[in-house]
Amino acid sequence: MTIINLRDFYYWYTQDEYIEVSDDMAEALRASVRYEAAYTERARYNKAYYSLDADDGIEYSACLHELTPDEVLELKDQFCRLWNALNSLPETQGRRVDAHFILGMTYREIAQAEGVDKSAVRRSVLSGIAQMKKYLRKNP
Repeated sequence: MTIINLRDFYYWYTQDEYIEVSDDMAEALRASVRYEAAYTERARYNKAYYSLDADDGIEYSACLHELTPDEVLELKDQFCRLWNALNSLPETQGRRVDAHFILGMTYREIAQAEGVDKSAVRRSVLSGIAQMKKYLRKNP
């Protein structure tokens, strides 16, 4: 059995409070103190003062740029313009452009899904992009 001072392990003890605990418990408490000290030192060394899993939002704003209302409106307008340009394409061509750029499918995957040649899908997607560019130039 080992006698420990609770003040060494728990910050809310303001005065010395000695108790007798088993040797295993005393070692576990000492290991916990060593672990916390090592964690604090790693955080200090790496300048990692904010936890990325905290729920106060500070890490989110530190890692990502928060958009201003003007930027949100500009992105919304740009999205609507692109959506209209995509919808101006013929159905097959629009589906292929959507599958390639939005869903991230390769030309080969699209061709296999539609049962056509890969080169036909590639030409269709490239032609669709060119038509979307023309549409966007006409409709600023």
